[in-house]
Amino acid sequence: MKALVIGGTGTTGSRVVRSLLKRGVEVSVMTRSAEKVVNGARMVIGDLRDPNTSELAFRGIDLVFMLVAAGVSETYEGVLGVLLGERAKVRRFVYMSSQKIDLTPTLIFGGATKLPIENALELSGIAYTILRPNSFYQNDIWYKTALLDHGVYPQPFGLKGMQRVDVADIAEVAAVALTEAGHEGRTYNLVGPEIQTGPSIAESWSRALGRKIVYGGDDLDVFENSHAFMGPQLVFPYRLLFDWYQKHGLHGSPEDLEMMTRLLGRPPRSHAAFAKEMAQEWTRP
Repeated sequence: MKALVIGGTGTTGSRVVRSLLKRGVEVSVMTRSAEKVVNGARMVIGDLRDPNTSELAFRGIDLVFMLVAAGVSETYEGVLGVLLGERAKVRRFVYMSSQKIDLTPTLIFGGATKLPIENALELSGIAYTILRPNSFYQNDIWYKTALLDHGVYPQPFGLKGMQRVDVADIAEVAAVALTEAGHEGRTYNLVGPEIQTGPSIAESWSRALGRKIVYGGDDLDVFENSHAFMGPQLVFPYRLLFDWYQKHGLHGSPEDLEMMTRLLGRPPRSHAAFAKEMAQEWTRP
């Protein structure tokens, strides 16, 4: 089988590539830059903002995994990817969306950008699977300096709780859905094994690093000001997303966790295990 991974040079997509390669799948990765390389994969130049360059990448492809980066062109790129997959008559298509976007229909990077892509898949006639993951553990890596140099965990998740998930588990579920039967037309919420709040995530890092890590608090003005480098097109939507998390949390159900365990063949990875691994890597001499 031949698979095309869109978004395959990033944190999650590169792990999807690895999971597919382990299953004996021939993998191509769409990239805008000829300089990017993912070990074991064939790199193909394509840009979902331009159908003339991206259409060639779909030729001869059986399976597609698509992750579209958050941004102002997210919906256009995602819908175009679905249309090109339909034209190429791909056998299976897995799209990585986000958990509970049906409850955030007006949020950019929530339902406003992702629901149209899900809808396009449902109408396409392709055998599709939609993955809706919770927040990633790996996003904590952005805050390495804050953790190590300042003893602060700054993501303002609030107190309602998140059921965050490891990207390696997301990648493994994606590979299962692409290469095994029985997942067509399904939407899976991908969650970790526990509900964590902002303070409890800080405590998880405290245990992993062997020093006190404090939670930076829920003040979204502080978040917006400290992330101004992202630019207003990104930081403002993220502020709204964190505001939603603080008001509602982002939990899975017992059925979601049972499904994750069944698909993985084991319980999903804990944040404690992730934090311990990163702490060892960061503090290694």
